[in-house]
Amino acid sequence: MSQFWKPGTEKPRLVDDEEGGVLFFTPSPSFSSGYGYASIEKQRQRLPVYKYRTAILYLVDTHATTIIVGETGSGKTTQIPQYLKEAGWADGGRVIVCTQPRRLAVQSVASRVAEEMGVKLGEEVGYTIRFEDVSNPDVTRVKFLTDGVLLREMMDDPLLTKYSVIMVDEAHERSTSTDILLGLLKKIQRRRPELRLIISSATIEARLMSDFFRRSKKRRDHESDEPGPQVEPAILSVEGRGFNVEINYAEEPAPDYVQAAVSTVLLIHEREPAGDILVFLTGQDDIDAAVQLLTEEVRTNGKKSSGFIVLPLYSGLPRADQELVFSPTPRGKRKVVISTNIAETSLTLEGIVYVVDSGFSKQRFYNPISDIENLVMVPISRASARQRAGRAGRVRPGKCYRLYTEEYFLKHMSDAAIPEIQRSNLVSCIIQLKALGIDNILGFDWPASPSPEAMIRALEVLYSLGVLDDDAKLISPTGFQMAEIPLDPMISKMIIASNQFGCSEEIITIAAVLSIQSIWVSARGIQREMDEAKLRFAAAEGDHVTFLNIYKGFLQSGKSSQWCHKNFINYHSMKKVLEIRGQLKRIAQRIGIALKSCESDVQVVRKAVTAGFFANACRLEAYSHNGMYKTIRGSQEVYIHPSSVLFRVNPKWVIYTSLVSTDKQYMRNVSTIDPSWLMEAAPHFYQQQRPHHLH
Repeated sequence: MSQFWKPGTEKPRLVDDEEGGVLFFTPSPSFSSGYGYASIEKQRQRLPVYKYRTAILYLVDTHATTIIVGETGSGKTTQIPQYLKEAGWADGGRVIVCTQPRRLAVQSVASRVAEEMGVKLGEEVGYTIRFEDVSNPDVTRVKFLTDGVLLREMMDDPLLTKYSVIMVDEAHERSTSTDILLGLLKKIQRRRPELRLIISSATIEARLMSDFFRRSKKRRDHESDEPGPQVEPAILSVEGRGFNVEINYAEEPAPDYVQAAVSTVLLIHEREPAGDILVFLTGQDDIDAAVQLLTEEVRTNGKKSSGFIVLPLYSGLPRADQELVFSPTPRGKRKVVISTNIAETSLTLEGIVYVVDSGFSKQRFYNPISDIENLVMVPISRASARQRAGRAGRVRPGKCYRLYTEEYFLKHMSDAAIPEIQRSNLVSCIIQLKALGIDNILGFDWPASPSPEAMIRALEVLYSLGVLDDDAKLISPTGFQMAEIPLDPMISKMIIASNQFGCSEEIITIAAVLSIQSIWVSARGIQREMDEAKLRFAAAEGDHVTFLNIYKGFLQSGKSSQWCHKNFINYHSMKKVLEIRGQLKRIAQRIGIALKSCESDVQVVRKAVTAGFFANACRLEAYSHNGMYKTIRGSQEVYIHPSSVLFRVNPKWVIYTSLVSTDKQYMRNVSTIDPSWLMEAAPHFYQQQRPHHLH
């Protein structure tokens, strides 16, 4: 009989991991005398990776690089770092580090491992993600990080000397940071032969990784005599413990996949025995829409669809909502989790028996010619489709419902996704590599090479931001200051410029707001009330000054959640803004920026914003009736997004901090500017265009 967590009883413990997933487990009465060491030990020994423990330790000992292919659910993420520690790799003050592409996975894996080792999170086991460090350099021996954070650590310690083993987990996700990290680790290996790397991946990219780490070693023919580990990478495959999953395809493509997903969930609920459902959609908007449709369905058809618990899962979710997703399903209920592809390999949910796969995910695509980066809905790859289906076979045989046809799966889906580095804006990457002293960017050894156009465009932008000199070397101190700020370089430039304009306090607030998805509550059907709430804060100068008004109001209310609720502002987002703002203030002080407020002089605030985002300046088309703007560079057609306080105000000159594209290109976070500021901010960027544009 399964146990459930009753109020007043012991809180369930986290058990059994998978790719960063966390499951809850309530001890049964037989060992309720507390959570015995033996039971955790038994849990660990049941994981598929356990029988490879000796093999893994042997390979890590004898090879510089070990590549582990482990199905999701094998336990490699939580167990391997512990095996390494047990084998002494953290002795003598050394540290074992494990990187993940996703922040949510870092937090959940670290808390699971701390629990298994019986230590307090932040002491022997710790984690660091952007804007949050839960570790202690004196005592932490096993550390979980996002790969982006490890790249930043190289700024202070280019050879990562305190780490004895670096495990790069989820390498198959091929995030930009993972790819840069792999390129840099390959360089570090040559200087630190004693360093061990473990590359772990859920899909068979092992060949590719192995070739990549082997390639650089050809230059030294005399190496067989050298002491130390073999340079030839070792490959080990660890099986998962999946049950059989029956795949069902759609007979014809669905015109609206959100609606199709909701109908499929209702169908499963009506016809299939107990078991939770995991639905893969593309992003927060789709997920919110689906949650709403299902909730309405439950309200209207009370009887048929009672027993539903509908929960969203995406990376921007507040902690409390994440906890709900991982908690056990109460008796007689069915949990429906509606997720982005974060549940594909990064997180595990126990109890899932049915998977509904929309066949889409959101991916970043950057066009270096037009300099526009969009989040685009794209069909997933076959590798992703298999991962998604596999989520249903964790606890018992399951079923996967694919909302696309079998012919489409077999004939039209691509085999694997394009690595993110080949479809992203490279400005951040390049400034990081330059700050690490890697000047020959074109000659850098990438696991997958970015396009030359994207590289050239990034170098141009950095040059115009005044970060690179004519020889494409980082200018001191600006370039190094900018590399220290873990934000988009345009935002970093805005922060650095605020120093001379004397408005760093205000700009840091704006930067913190720009770092989160949105500070407004997202809800359908309350548009009018929301618009009225926005007007209470709206500044004629635009969204950035409006953010300052909201922040001020939030502080004056005593950081009250009621105040947020009343004004349709997301309380969790505002708390996050406070947290990020605190971190940014510390970073600013460290790199020598004086914290000053310009009181009510909002003109200098807009000038500082312009100093960072001058490349995004637009001018209203003279005879446009529908508010069409043209970008100064590249004359793209763009429009002010309805969420902006300047929507329908249509000032003549504006600057935006991000573009979103749906039916049109929309500017988000817009401010009015004076065109003369553009020449001040970036003379060499706007020189050629002066005669006809800037007057």
